[in-house]
Amino acid sequence: MAGRSALAAKGDAMIYTVECSFADPGSEAEWNDFYSRDKLPALISVSGFHTSQRFRALSPGCPVYLALHSIDGLDILTGEEYRQKGGGNFARWQHHITDWHRNLYDGLERAPAIGEGEYLALSATGPEPLIRLGLTPSAMHAVAMEKVPEYRWLAKLERGKTPDIDHLSDGVHVYAPMTAQLTSDAALSKTR
Repeated sequence: MAGRSALAAKGDAMIYTVECSFADPGSEAEWNDFYSRDKLPALISVSGFHTSQRFRALSPGCPVYLALHSIDGLDILTGEEYRQKGGGNFARWQHHITDWHRNLYDGLERAPAIGEGEYLALSATGPEPLIRLGLTPSAMHAVAMEKVPEYRWLAKLERGKTPDIDHLSDGVHVYAPMTAQLTSDAALSKTR
């Protein structure tokens, strides 16, 4: 448990981020279909997962894909149920995955649900670039896994107020939702 935050180990609510790019354009659509229709619903059914949503970056200079999950802590990601339901790998597409980064952040209990008329804005350089865009950022601190970037700030962005994507501040990226936010409550009601 050395180097791991006590909060991460105790099971407090945290944000799990998974970022990656995909190197095979010929199978990328099939992989996206698998990820959004099979993998994400499987993950939200894992005990301790509360929300899951996928995004695609609109701005350059970062991994293309981002998934945000609200979970109960690091123990969820080291458990057998997570592994059995496909957590921690991309099945037969794994060898096409590049720029893969996973982090666990505290500071937020739940990831915001980003709707069709919204984008997600993330900053790794501080809250100021998002505040200058008229946004109200929430701070997250990396407590486990890669821990890079150590801090991140996120905010919802209305699509009609989107800044020039090509001229964002360094360390700021904008993402479009690829899925609705899945919730464990909705997943449980489907099984009843």
